[in-house]
Amino acid sequence: MGSKLYISYLLLMSIIAYIAYGRDKRLAKQHKWRTPERTLLLLGFLGGAPGALAAMQVFRHKTKHWYFWIVNLLGLLWQIGAIILLLYRRSTS
Repeated sequence: MGSKLYISYLLLMSIIAYIAYGRDKRLAKQHKWRTPERTLLLLGFLGGAPGALAAMQVFRHKTKHWYFWIVNLLGLLWQIGAIILLLYRRSTS
């Protein structure tokens, strides 16, 4: 049960991150108030890395900022690691 809940959390966070990056790109084009970079980075690192990385490519947003790549890739690594660990524990119990 724990692994399903965690994977659901990651999916939800990815969707939220994707939407946030897309919204921020739209606001940037309109020269309006934007989402703080820290918020975008936290969304990716705290579970939404797949959505953040996909949005970076689709919207061509924040792709020139090296720290967005680093934070989101590190987030992706720990998120994949956590899934593997949960699935491993589930299969051994």
